[in-house]
This record gives sequence, structure tokens and C-alpha cells, in this order.
Amino acid sequence: MSEVVLSCQGLHKRFKEGALDVQVLRGVDLQVHAGETLAIVGASGSGKSTLLSIIAGLDTPSTGTVKLAGVDIFAIDEDARAALRAQKVGFVFQSFQLLANLSALENVMLPLELAGARDAEKRAADWLARVGLGERVDHLPKQLSGGEQQRVAIARAFVADPKIVFADEPTGNLDTDTGAEIVELMFSLNREQGTTLVLVTHDPELAARCGHVVRLARGKVVS
Repeated sequence: MSEVVLSCQGLHKRFKEGALDVQVLRGVDLQVHAGETLAIVGASGSGKSTLLSIIAGLDTPSTGTVKLAGVDIFAIDEDARAALRAQKVGFVFQSFQLLANLSALENVMLPLELAGARDAEKRAADWLARVGLGERVDHLPKQLSGGEQQRVAIARAFVADPKIVFADEPTGNLDTDTGAEIVELMFSLNREQGTTLVLVTHDPELAARCGHVVRLARGKVVS
């Protein structure tokens, strides 16, 4: 059995909305092994994006624990969490989240530069070639199609050799054909790199590609 790269226990998330006590997550338990693919699915409002934000260390739970690469991420401060994310985690967002004033190459170099890598430019260029954008390294995001922007985002997510990549609706802003290409790319990189892939999606075909599926309803795991 491969190592457990992500686990959470008893995750609750609640907040006040006027006089109401809104419960977004209600005791979620989860375990993901290295190299696995996991889809988190559920209707809008089921808590899946909140769950992803918490297990990635971008948001905090009301109660519960999350261990990422063996580290209890809410037992350390935000600076340490940010450092852990930089070393172990990649992100792919529905809205791409590229920096508009940076070229494709510079966007992919960014996590490497933050980590102090000396070969950032070469590694970023290699990854852009790997995702089919070797001729587009100097283009700004606005000069790229949606599919090309998501390829840049995928290169950025994988370039630092993370243990786990979190993807939030990675095909949500793409047409069907482009979305299918992006899915193929992510899963081929998962196989080649052995990188764990955890994604939130409304797309049943994308979820069906994953080795495991967790379905949320009203903040609870129902299957």
C-alpha cells in the first residue's frame, strides 16, 4: 500500500450569517494515497469547494484535523502552511489564475523562483513544451486561448514536482473538446509523475475517470 499523502478527520466548517449558524461541512473524513486520483462531487452548495480549500490549507476548519504529507497543517502557522504548499502542492483553478502581466514562461517559473530554484527558466520552458506550448513561452495570458491558459496553469501546477495537485472545476470555463484535451493532459501527467490528483467537478465523465469518488450532500460524505 502506498503512503497516505492526505487525510482529514472530523472536519466541520460553520459560520454566522446574521442570527443563523450555517454549517457547510459536517464531520468529513477522508484519506488519499500517493498517486491516487480522487473526485469530490455533489450539488452546488454541498460543500465540495470549501472542503477542497480546507484540505489544501487555503481555509481553516471550525474543528477537525488535516494531515498533508504527514504534517498536521492546522498545528502550524500560516507562514509554515504557505511553505508546505510551495513544496508539496500544485493548484489548477477554473479561472486559470494566471498573472496577467507575466508571460506564460514567467507564470510557470513563479513557484520555482519562490522556492529559490536556480534552473527555474529551463524547467519552466521544458514543462511548457511538455504541455504543447513550446512556441508560446513569451505570450501573455490575454494572447492565449482558454485551453492554452489552462495548459499554462497545469504546467505551473506540476513544475515543482508536487506530491499532490488540487484542481477546482478545471474544465469549467472550457468548451467540451478543449476540456477533454485538458482532462487527458492531467491524467497522463498523473500517471507519468505519480502525482496525487484531487479534483472538484460537476462533470460526471471527469469524475468517472478518477480511481475514487467522494460525494457530498449538505456537508456530509454520503458515498
